[in-house]
Amino acid sequence: MSAPHGLRVEHLDEPLGLCTTTPRLSWQLPAGAREQRASRLTADTGWDTGWVEGDRSLLVPYAGPPLSSGQRVQWQVQVRTDLGESAPSAPGWFETGLLWAEDWQAAWVEPGELPAGPPGERPAALLRYEFDVDRPVVAARLHATAQGLYEAFLNGTRAGDAELTPGSTQYDVRLQVHTADVTHLLRPGRNALAVVLADGWFRGQIGILRAADQWGDRLALLAQLHLVHDDGSVTVLGTGPGWRSAEGHVVAADLIAGERVDLRRLPRGWDVPGFDDAGWAPVGVVHHGYAGLVDSPAPPVRRVQELTPLSVTRLPTGDHLVDLGQNINGWVRLTDLGPANTTLTLTHGEALGPDGDLTTDHLRPAVPFLPAPLPAGQVDQVVSAGVPGEVFEPRRTTHGFRYVRVEGHPGDLTVDDVRGIVVHTDLRRTGWFSCSDERLDRLHEAAVWSFRGNACDVPTDCPHRERAGWTGDWQLFVPTAAFLYDVAGFSAKWLRDVAADQWPDGTVANISPSSRSEGRDSPVAGMNGSAGWGDAAVIVPWELHRAYGDEQMLAELWPTMVGWLDRAERMARDHRHPQRAARRPEPAPHERFLWDTGFHWGEWLVPGEEIDDFGAFVAADKGEVATAYLAHSATLMSRIAAVLGRTTDADRYARLAAGARAAWQAEYLDDAGRLTCDTQADHVRALAFDLVPAEVRPAVAERLVELVRKADTHLGTGFLATPYLLPVLADAGHLDVAYELLLSDTEPSWLTMIDRGATTTWERWDGVDADGVPHESLNHYSKGAVVSFLHRYTAGIEPLEPAYRRFRVRPRPGGGLTSAEAAHESPYGRIESAWRIADGAFSLRVLVPAGTEATVVLPDGTTHPAGPGRHTFTTTESAR
Repeated sequence: MSAPHGLRVEHLDEPLGLCTTTPRLSWQLPAGAREQRASRLTADTGWDTGWVEGDRSLLVPYAGPPLSSGQRVQWQVQVRTDLGESAPSAPGWFETGLLWAEDWQAAWVEPGELPAGPPGERPAALLRYEFDVDRPVVAARLHATAQGLYEAFLNGTRAGDAELTPGSTQYDVRLQVHTADVTHLLRPGRNALAVVLADGWFRGQIGILRAADQWGDRLALLAQLHLVHDDGSVTVLGTGPGWRSAEGHVVAADLIAGERVDLRRLPRGWDVPGFDDAGWAPVGVVHHGYAGLVDSPAPPVRRVQELTPLSVTRLPTGDHLVDLGQNINGWVRLTDLGPANTTLTLTHGEALGPDGDLTTDHLRPAVPFLPAPLPAGQVDQVVSAGVPGEVFEPRRTTHGFRYVRVEGHPGDLTVDDVRGIVVHTDLRRTGWFSCSDERLDRLHEAAVWSFRGNACDVPTDCPHRERAGWTGDWQLFVPTAAFLYDVAGFSAKWLRDVAADQWPDGTVANISPSSRSEGRDSPVAGMNGSAGWGDAAVIVPWELHRAYGDEQMLAELWPTMVGWLDRAERMARDHRHPQRAARRPEPAPHERFLWDTGFHWGEWLVPGEEIDDFGAFVAADKGEVATAYLAHSATLMSRIAAVLGRTTDADRYARLAAGARAAWQAEYLDDAGRLTCDTQADHVRALAFDLVPAEVRPAVAERLVELVRKADTHLGTGFLATPYLLPVLADAGHLDVAYELLLSDTEPSWLTMIDRGATTTWERWDGVDADGVPHESLNHYSKGAVVSFLHRYTAGIEPLEPAYRRFRVRPRPGGGLTSAEAAHESPYGRIESAWRIADGAFSLRVLVPAGTEATVVLPDGTTHPAGPGRHTFTTTESAR
């Protein structure tokens, strides 16, 4: 029998710099094993569990001797299965970071002269320090963070490959420390540690309001270098007295406005030993303390991919237009900067105007209480010094773009001179899909690229206009994302910001990390706490548990969930919407569970609906949406409580869910079993959230179909209900209608996006209208959640137990498809489903990973159990 494999720590492939003393270990079973009966874990710390009976192989806590800071641990696992006793696995490893505040010897430092200027125009600071290495070094680690963005160099070479460090968090509470292995960069004798420090999220412009200085108006750096010598001794160096700073070639750096670099001002050699920094200013040593320093449970942001442009053409203006052929998040690397003193301006955008030139008008935020739209930003600039080998690559900003207009180049740029650099959190790909319809394949890829464009340290809504971690967007898309990528650590990181941002009254902020300009004390404070958005605090941890079996996140977020539902329950009990109170002065008994007050975004962006009067929109009664989410989240809370062994809480939230469901029925279901809120979205929610009695579900589904037909077989859902639309139709026996909607190619529809050239999914159904005019963001992943239907219905892969320990493969062909296949790298191993219809026969191939079991349901209704290994099933196509 082979050995266990796929060893991971927490949810990381590279567990370097962990700030936990009980990291959780996972492994996959030897091929063909049906079940693990016992396991034995050993580590070079002296830990040996002996044989422990049980089938747990995911997220098993380390319980060996106490760990110290900077400790590297090798561990192995051996298992007993139905096939017998395995050999020990190949060694896995993890390494701790600085676990305790007393491990920090470095001091926070500020640039001696703080880069000044208006927001978006501030230069980056250069900081440097030289030191001697007089003994052999066998290991070296750089632990660093900043209030701002930092990029570190050791002897002229970048320290690691992480971008946009230390990342975006709720800096008032959490600031991430990144650990880099820099052993190979050290040299005997003199060494230089150098850092570029820019505004980033901490001090730069963020969000739709372009607010700046949200966490502070000064920049600071904290860095500590540990050198382990061949005799076991450790030398610790860090920021403090002796560091020097200056402004240099990065004359402006902002995440939204862009980056400007003047290479004539580059102090060449500033990042290597021997540079004359006598004219630089001493840094200021400040005392910020070490509270709130954390590691990241997610992989870092990296430069993930390079794209060669489809074309570089001359515009009538003489400017160059670069077309990457794909909408991305990232930046451009330019290798032909022209002769000395050439100024190149690079403007990034998603769409072209009628004249064939780049347009960013649709990306300018138009906020009701501001007199005019704000700038779109996304403009970089570089001035050439005329030095051979010069390259421009702005690493202190990102843009959402497909096209780049390059102004000012005197020569002819070609595709060899430009690369599109795709930048996002370096998530491990775990899901794939393809089928016989090329348009659906393109839709699937557009959804994947849209997520990639918005997975930049936090799950954002768009990579340009707002770049904000909207709660509603992620709760809608996280089930889809968790199939496509390993988003466990990525989501855990973000959820900790959601918890940090929660208000004392239980309100969950619209956006996390939440800035002051849109938070509790802001002019728009009252727009936080919306149903469907704040419910992310419950829905996202639950979906992570389903996808990864992570009970720890359920326990960690429990207080946040309780606070949110307490608020919703209190608002339902203690407040009534004025319009309802006017109609019915005496409240009905069910109204204690009817949540109809507070601000709610509602269904949001329903096709054909325009919000001309935002005040009226805010004041409108959206109780049918809010009460539905109260019932749904309370139901999930009851299940979560059961998982955590909180029996009393499980009963409490089951009663709350029943009360909210009964209130919804009393208010929105008439005596004939018809919904009084007669929209597609509300019928979808009624079915998806189990709001209506079983006996009327068929009639509600039929009415949903009538509403779809009434719209000429077009969807009429906006933001919240769209991910559930096709699944509820399929589950209610209307699979044909689900496929008709999926394959519709007239507006509003998903394929309209594809037919109009989309390579990412749009914020609005009319993101590019019939006249070719773009509207708002062309890179929002929320509507791309439809591809989950392709995974779970077309290909038929659906979890029945957390982490796919048990799952179902039930393909539901339709829409004229003749083949489809999907694969998912589950925590237990790879799952595959691939079917084909040919010569009147339906054939299905299924791969079941070790340690799991599947139930295979064929289109003819027959059911087959399937254990680990490959399986093939056939039936007559007519049986469908």
